Amino acid sequence: MSTWVSQAISKIEADFQRSSDTHLHRIVLPAVENIYLYVKDESTHPSGSLKHRLARSLFLYGLCNGKIKKDTTIIEASSGSTAISEAYFARILQLPFIAVVPEGTSQEKIEQITFYGGRCHFVKPSEIYLEAEKLAKELDGHYMNQFTYAERATDWRGNNNIAESMFSQMKLEPFPVPTWIIVSAGTGGTSATIGRFIRYKGYATQLCVADPTYSVFFDYYHTKDPTLTCVECSNIEGIGRPRVEPSFVSSVIDRMIKVPDEAAFATIHFLFKILNRRCGGSTGTNLYATFQIISELNAQGMQGSIVSMICDSGELYGHTYYDDLWLKEHHFDKKMDKYFKQLESFYETGILEDV
Repeated sequence: MSTWVSQAISKIEADFQRSSDTHLHRIVLPAVENIYLYVKDESTHPSGSLKHRLARSLFLYGLCNGKIKKDTTIIEASSGSTAISEAYFARILQLPFIAVVPEGTSQEKIEQITFYGGRCHFVKPSEIYLEAEKLAKELDGHYMNQFTYAERATDWRGNNNIAESMFSQMKLEPFPVPTWIIVSAGTGGTSATIGRFIRYKGYATQLCVADPTYSVFFDYYHTKDPTLTCVECSNIEGIGRPRVEPSFVSSVIDRMIKVPDEAAFATIHFLFKILNRRCGGSTGTNLYATFQIISELNAQGMQGSIVSMICDSGELYGHTYYDDLWLKEHHFDKKMDKYFKQLESFYETGILEDV
């Protein structure tokens, strides 16, 4: 191993040591007495999202496998958050970084990528994979390929991964072993890590993955058909895919819930009302599915704890999900109303009624 690679790994590990773990917050639901809801706040990572963990793992994976060397150009296909986090680590290692991003990616995310010294290469959503591979060959660079390597780059047995962190932070709570953990999937790396860790440790926890509109993961989970595709791309940046990604491991998932985009958007506006903070669309997808499960458990008179997560900050979506004009232009404004009323009723009654 070269001196540069050794120093690069040390720089990433030093950055990890400087960073404290993310908080696990409890959200109090007044109408639900015996079910405790917690959210892992991944927006507080140095690069601002859950993808900080993935980017760190992908860099270490590339370095330790001999794929990343001094002056290697790093290339990634990403709708924003992974690219931001990878740009963050590329700057630490003083490596050039190019994000192949789909047209329509939020301006706030683009600005964050460039802030960390990265460059954005815009293509149609369906072209991000091939274009990233093409650039890597042309520039003799390294294509990080999060959609293939996310599930294997992270040590799912521990090493302070997100699952180990969740269970450690739950130790002193009334119900320390969660009944359910609910997350969404972009690469599938997070759900794979959590699902494997649950089985490795022998916990009774069940894992649910929330999937947005225009994503094939939900259908793949039920059909096991790896050739499934979707013509349209998800409106929820960072999650949902138009094809079955290699890193999506359906066998570790106990349940999937399909969440309409308008329900996710209504949920983040509802969360702002009860938490006084803005969250991203993937968080809205997570929490809408979470409220559905809580409603079911509450109706059955069950007790326990539920854990989900805040994936990133809503400040990255000021020109989209929190822009009334954007919501109107995409015909979400009126569709959101019924879901917002549904959520308010859930907050008052503990039951998420059908819409």
